Amino acid sequence: MEPQQVRDAAQRIQENVARVIVGKDETITVLLVALLCEGHILLEDVPGIGKTTLAKALAKSLGCSFQRIQFTPDLLPSDITGVNVFDQRTNNFEYRAGPLLSQIVLADEINRAGPRTQAALLEAMEERQVTVDGVTHLLPRPFLVLATQNPVELEGTFPLPEAQVDRFLMRVAIGYPDEDEERAILRRFRENNPLTELEPVIAASEILALQRAVREVFVHPAVEEYIVRLTRTTREHDAIQLGASPRGSLALYRTAQALAAMRGRSFVLPDDVKHLLAPVLEHRILTTSQARVRGRGVRDILQDVAARVPVPVEESWSVETGQVIPA
Repeated sequence: MEPQQVRDAAQRIQENVARVIVGKDETITVLLVALLCEGHILLEDVPGIGKTTLAKALAKSLGCSFQRIQFTPDLLPSDITGVNVFDQRTNNFEYRAGPLLSQIVLADEINRAGPRTQAALLEAMEERQVTVDGVTHLLPRPFLVLATQNPVELEGTFPLPEAQVDRFLMRVAIGYPDEDEERAILRRFRENNPLTELEPVIAASEILALQRAVREVFVHPAVEEYIVRLTRTTREHDAIQLGASPRGSLALYRTAQALAAMRGRSFVLPDDVKHLLAPVLEHRILTTSQARVRGRGVRDILQDVAARVPVPVEESWSVETGQVIPA
């Protein structure tokens, strides 16, 4: 599959989701990058922003099955993975799948469930399978988890440990709409919900082909070195206590491939890497107490990291083809 086909497919999905979601093209782009990389998204924002609507619009645009799981303190791992039920007619146990065995899963307020249930979800995200009573059940493909966290009202929650947060490919915030966008939302939802009229624009089989095409996007060694230097700089920065892990480097590599393909290119540019630096690494680093006291945000520190690492010069490789220019 050619990069232009990836770009056209991504544009169809983005335009379809934008029929429901107003003014959040960048957020939709990040979600599509995660989908093409077979990764997962952590949406951290206040209630009422449209996280559930965004997930439903994406699922309907892809023609994929969708389940919303409301995480609560009494939610058990079996409530999401499924259980074996004894059938008296056959004298056998029959597996009844849980909501986790869907293609698009919205894990709403993941930090309100206990650690065991959180671990069951994160294990399924990593292994692409669930095990119930010793029997393994594969998850459907494509498989995308959109987990949400509320940054306020932390009473009665179980915050995700850093090691578990690191398993999410990217963390994004939708943010409040501006005045014109909020007015457009009122008009769009005035008579009916446009989500009910949304139709699929791509099949699941085509998504799998897009995912395979993304992995073939060329990454020049100079860009690879740029990615490695960015992540290593986070480990050496004086305002960062815990830097990005090698998983962060790999995430930056894969997401840059996906973004390049969505832009119609068969190779990655340094701009692709810089564009995704914050959503990919922001949740993978821990700032020092001094930085927090001074009010230095993670994004500001990442901007400083990007400023410290030299960008590969265009004279050494072609921005048209991504290949080395002979001396």
